Amino acid sequence: MAELDHPQSDLEPAAARLAEAVRYRTVSYEERERIEDDQFAAFGEFLERMYPRVHAELELRVVGHSRLYRWAGREDGAPAALLLAHQDVVPVDDEPSWTYPPFDGVIADGHVWGRGTIDDKSRVLATLEAVEAALADGWRPRRTVYLAFGHDEEIGGEHGAAKVAELLAAEGVMADFVLDEGGVIGVGLIDGVPVPTATIMVGEKGFVTVRLSTSDVGGHASMPPRRTAVGRLARAVAALQDKPMPLRVTEPVREMVARVAPYLPGVRGTLLAKVAKWDKALARVLAMRPQTASLVRTTTAPTVIRGGVKPNVLPQTAEAFVNFRILHGDTVDDVLAHCRRVVRDKQVSVELAPGERAEPSPVSSTDSPHFRLLGELTTAVVPEAAVTTGLVPGATDARHYHRVARERFGFAPILMDSTELDRIHGTDERLSLDNYARLIRFTGQLLRRL
Repeated sequence: MAELDHPQSDLEPAAARLAEAVRYRTVSYEERERIEDDQFAAFGEFLERMYPRVHAELELRVVGHSRLYRWAGREDGAPAALLLAHQDVVPVDDEPSWTYPPFDGVIADGHVWGRGTIDDKSRVLATLEAVEAALADGWRPRRTVYLAFGHDEEIGGEHGAAKVAELLAAEGVMADFVLDEGGVIGVGLIDGVPVPTATIMVGEKGFVTVRLSTSDVGGHASMPPRRTAVGRLARAVAALQDKPMPLRVTEPVREMVARVAPYLPGVRGTLLAKVAKWDKALARVLAMRPQTASLVRTTTAPTVIRGGVKPNVLPQTAEAFVNFRILHGDTVDDVLAHCRRVVRDKQVSVELAPGERAEPSPVSSTDSPHFRLLGELTTAVVPEAAVTTGLVPGATDARHYHRVARERFGFAPILMDSTELDRIHGTDERLSLDNYARLIRFTGQLLRRL
């Protein structure tokens, strides 16, 4: 079977297309009135110019600015896969700090620089590059494939991915699996593991924000009560942070450790393999480091606190918002009950904050042939990689597609160390040309295997 690779001679124009994509300011803002609809419209027109075969041969439906493509297979039956990515990017608030302006799409030093090069325009374009090349080769998939590119993932996906998923559900679509962002191939991210670790995410944590509020009569600061509204609220926030939700090891984390342990040399590998069999010990080990603590508990993050109007005036009201990323086995209701137990102050109101919330996603099995396929294709592009599992700590568009796919995975075969990971949503976001070539090649090979 011939593999669908992206020839090295084609990488330069492909990189130029990615650089041009960065120049469209498809920024998602929480204040939706700030979103530049004309930039999204222009970006859609750009995609249609750059990938003419895709837009001539695949069925396209536009939902808002989200784009849903249907690539009809040679055979009838249920679709094989739903490949996701998103067009929108997060805002930039430190533009002078960037080596190159974040929306200039500069190619330099072996990288494409700019907002969206990793998250997530590279996956939009890599998918289209692979499909365009397949069409040029006269190839069609055996089974139908859907491509869905959301336009508001960074602010929840309610007007993009959620609407696309509703449309697919209404049509009775049930794909074998969804592939979205999430895991990468980490370099040096696990102490002592000498090989890159490819983390294929098999589920997503849920999320919810809890609002704490209190009120008081106010007055002059020269005659304060025993505890002001601000002090009462601060004590409640501190209590939540000091008493997090319980540690717990889930199957994806247990398997992650078991898969990585053989790569640790000597005694460390032997000990980790033994610890992996004892959940309490494993949870305590992982909880010792911030990088791994989120794997074994529902996390607590106070993010907003405010109250008072003047230094010498007692505050009449105060409120705080605490964000929780919910581990599998916990629920939104569990989080709220936990907060009320810990705060235990009748003068502090504890309620779910308005806005988005989500329960933890279903967890996909590593016994799945689709997980094995993703692992095989990963080692085809990075032969030395150790394939393991994980949970997405944040939220992606994949959570909207549970009803239209049997399994969900989050992964992109790009090599990243901790410095590169810090650039996602940060300063100097960039993607190496080597990584972009891997991403295109991986996607092309995946299409050939469906």
